[in-house]
Amino acid sequence: MNFYLATIICYAIVLVGLGYFIGKHVKGAADFFVGNRDFGWPLLFTTLIAANIGAGSTVGVTGLAFKFGVSSWWWIGCSGLGSLLLAYVVGPKVWKIAKERNLFTMGDYLDYRYAPAFRAVTSTMMAVGTLALFSGQLIGIAWILNVVAGIDKLYGIIIGAVVVTVYFSAGGLRSAAVVNILELAVILIGFIVATPYALSYVGGWGNLQVTIAHNLGDAAKTAKYFAWDGMGYSTIIGYFLMLTPAFCISPGLIGKVYSAKNTKAVKVGTLLNGIVQLVFAFLPLLIGMCAFAAFPDLKNQELALPTAMKEMMPFGIAALALSAIFAAEVSTADTVLYMLATSLSKDLYKTFFRPQASDAELLSFSRKVTVVCGLVGIFVAHFMANIITALSIFYSLMTVSLAAPFLFGLFSKKASTKGAFVSAGIGVALTLALQFGNGGKGLWILNATSTGILAAAIMMFISLFVFPRKEKAQ
Repeated sequence: MNFYLATIICYAIVLVGLGYFIGKHVKGAADFFVGNRDFGWPLLFTTLIAANIGAGSTVGVTGLAFKFGVSSWWWIGCSGLGSLLLAYVVGPKVWKIAKERNLFTMGDYLDYRYAPAFRAVTSTMMAVGTLALFSGQLIGIAWILNVVAGIDKLYGIIIGAVVVTVYFSAGGLRSAAVVNILELAVILIGFIVATPYALSYVGGWGNLQVTIAHNLGDAAKTAKYFAWDGMGYSTIIGYFLMLTPAFCISPGLIGKVYSAKNTKAVKVGTLLNGIVQLVFAFLPLLIGMCAFAAFPDLKNQELALPTAMKEMMPFGIAALALSAIFAAEVSTADTVLYMLATSLSKDLYKTFFRPQASDAELLSFSRKVTVVCGLVGIFVAHFMANIITALSIFYSLMTVSLAAPFLFGLFSKKASTKGAFVSAGIGVALTLALQFGNGGKGLWILNATSTGILAAAIMMFISLFVFPRKEKAQ
């Protein structure tokens, strides 16, 4: 019997059971979408950090560390910086508006601030991008099951989709938030315990440096591997411009902020989430480097984390660590399903197709669309190349199209609907043109996405003076 797989299966059963139990007490759309707006800072913190530590922050970053070394820290580091901005700049302001206007989703805000048409366009784009994000989490789950039990990628994806879809569709944000408490405990304990074992396996930090130098066989490559700018300034700047705004404007995170009961909960819960991200970033980094030292010939870098967990540690620690990875992917996947469910049900279905839908009908449709999204996510994940590619598609699309309109709209009364459309349109068009017509390269040392983000911001700024909004935004 495969005891690793048995441990993960038992853990998955607990998650599904807990989610279903909480879901029985969810009776209305307000509870499903925003947890009835009664989350204190501890519950907000757990649901935010559990969402932010997912496939990209675990399997993906460990794979980056396997290949690039120390500079892989910037993926989670830039995300953490975005969370700090969410805590004290964006979060309290958008929470206040959501509370006053009874907003449930990011789309609700865009509708209120700009126009239903802008809400429709961005919600549709986000639905497409979010499917890519969801597929990235499912790939992470698949790689875990592949390493521990030899399960084919497709079947691993299906298993992950079933677990997440069943417990989230039962109770939405309320179920996810409570289940996230258990997931977060497993994630943090698992990685905190696993990292010293990985370092010990390769003989400590000193021997890790010696072994990696031997594996690379080149002093310049070794110095680059241990440098903070090892992966190159273009990539690091790209991460900063793509991920820092993304983690303070993401529809999934904004929806969780709406669930807070007051501004103190927003500030404290979100701040702690950002701090934990910045510290946690060192753990997958170290494990990835240890994996390269021990298994330099690993063909798939995204197998570095589950391989390290299984091979470098005694069974009890390995089982806990593998469950931690599984928890990380599942906890983020439920946030992604939340984004899909809200975008398709509240932003599109109720707004444009059935405005007269009752609270009960909206709740029912949200649960059904969650199941459909789970099924579609299986298909997308099966054909997606890898986790970082999947996540980059989502973050690029979201930041290029939404960052400037959302942030300018939040802090300037001059931001207009026309300006929002021009900004998003030019940003997306330029990014796609550079991505497919210039090999992903942008201006100077910038990549395509970074150039698109800056162009969108510049156009949004210019629009404040060329065609400003005449009436008051508030």
